[in-house]
Formats: sequence, C-alpha cells, structure tokens
Amino acid sequence: MEGGMSVSLWCEEVEDVHGQDQGPTEAKNLIRCSPQVRATWDPTVSGHRVIQRLLHMEERYMPSMLYVTLIQRDPERREELAKWALEVCCECGCDEAVFPLSVSLMDRFLSVSLSVPVSPYCLAAGCILIASKLTECDNITADTLCAAAEYSFQPCNLRELERLILATLRWDTAAVTPQDFLPHFLASVGQQGRGTGEESEEERLSTLRRHSDTLAAMCACDSRFLGAPPSLVAAASLNCALRGLGNKRLPQLALMSEALAELCQTDLAVLQCYSEMIEHALRQRLRSGHQQGPMEKDEEVENERPGTPTDMREIDF
Repeated sequence: MEGGMSVSLWCEEVEDVHGQDQGPTEAKNLIRCSPQVRATWDPTVSGHRVIQRLLHMEERYMPSMLYVTLIQRDPERREELAKWALEVCCECGCDEAVFPLSVSLMDRFLSVSLSVPVSPYCLAAGCILIASKLTECDNITADTLCAAAEYSFQPCNLRELERLILATLRWDTAAVTPQDFLPHFLASVGQQGRGTGEESEEERLSTLRRHSDTLAAMCACDSRFLGAPPSLVAAASLNCALRGLGNKRLPQLALMSEALAELCQTDLAVLQCYSEMIEHALRQRLRSGHQQGPMEKDEEVENERPGTPTDMREIDF
C-alpha cells in the first residue's frame, strides 16, 4: 500500500496448543481440551442498555408456574438430571454457557409437555447437544453423550429427541441464563470495588466471575431456585461471591449490594433473601461433603459464613 502501511486480513489470534508435534490421534484427543479462541471483552456491548434488553427478554424464557409448583413438590428427578448434565459438561470440557442453557432448555421443554420421555437421560443429553451446538465452535458429539449415559440410548434416539425438543420450543433456543448477566453485572459493579491489595483488577474480576459461575451453576441444580429470574440468580450469586471472598469492608459491600439490586430491578431485601438462600444451599453442599469428619467440624461449618469455592468439584453433588 501507499504510505508504508501494511494491512492483513488474516486472523491473528494465538492459541497455545500443546501437542503440535504429536501424532493425529493424540492431537485429536486434545481438541476439546485446548482453549477456544475468543474475542476480547468489548465495553461498548455492556452497560445498562444491554442489561435492560436482557431483563426484557428473560421473562420469555421462564418456565410456567404450574411446572415450577409440580417440580418443587417432587424435585428429586429433576435435580438428578441437572446434576448428571453438569457432570457430563464438566467431563467433556464444555463451555461454561452450555450447562445453564441445557438446563433451561430441559425445563422449558418439560414446562410445555409436562411429561418426561421414556429415557430422561436422553432428554438431558439432547438439551446438552443443542446447547453445545448453539454456544461452541467444536460442539460435543452424539456418540460422546451416548457413552456418558452408558449407552442407555442410541445416537438415532438422541437425534430424534433433539428434533422433538426443537419442534416443541419452536426453535427458540437462545434462552437468557444467569451467565448472560454476570459479565455485565461485573463490569458495572467492578468500578465500585477496585482492589487496593496485591491482587490486580484483572485477577480480582476473574476470581469473582469464577466464583459467581460456580454458585449460579449450583442454583441451576437446585429446584428451589427454579422460579427465580436469571437476573436475580446472577445478582445473588455475585453478591455471595463478594461476601464470601471477604476482602471488602461492610460499607463497601452494602453499596455493591444496592447497585446489584438496582441493576436487576429488584428490592434489596429480595436480593439479600436469595443471597442467604444460596449461602444456605452452599453450606448444605459443603456439609454433605464433610460427613466423614468430626462433629465439631460440622458445627464450625454451620456457624460461619462459607467462602465460595473456586471449582464445582469442591461442592459435593
């Protein structure tokens, strides 16, 4: 070009793939383990305008109150399927958006049909398959899902149920989940709680996001949160993460809680109530994972506020 400026249309994202010198079999096994290339965070697609749009859309993807009432009377089967979906998504290295979207699809399908298919795990697998196709470049395969269910159904059954789910939901599958709100809430609240210690701003926000994702995923498995709007679950999860980390003073935490309540357009008392519900649910999970320990340790866990875990594997499901 004239003026000495060179312009390239090649994609220049860098992906560190360990195994470039390995054979085709080893490289194939590393496909799902390698990080996906993602666009950097764009502040112009955040802010109150985007949050308002998500708040307007979330009501459209809420399950019916009849379904919520029926499930909360007998939640064991639904929670079993949600936990199995979480386990499959973790083992297959799915994107963090796949699990909440798959649970949302499952709840919406059951909310419309009010009947469980012959193979409930095939339904959960079909929802995972659709969610993976919608959010990932390298989606999970039908054979992988059949193997995860120990071949209780075949790929042809899974594809047939996939078509049934899509037809029932009229192909409206891009549901709003708590994970859709979290980056926008973090961007808005993060300005008020900049760290002053050794931890950098990027590390602090990354830790908050990881902990909030953990708590929001736990809520997706718990039928007590089934009727709650995704925005409220996201705000309460982030509020619990802020309180659980314990690196903020009480006045600062109170201001951030008020900001979260305003962002999700709810009462501060409602946000605090759901935050306490999440902490109680987390305390139950942690206590169930320490049943082998002494009674004194259980009492100590009951009396003190738990710090949020950094990984779903630290919560016993």
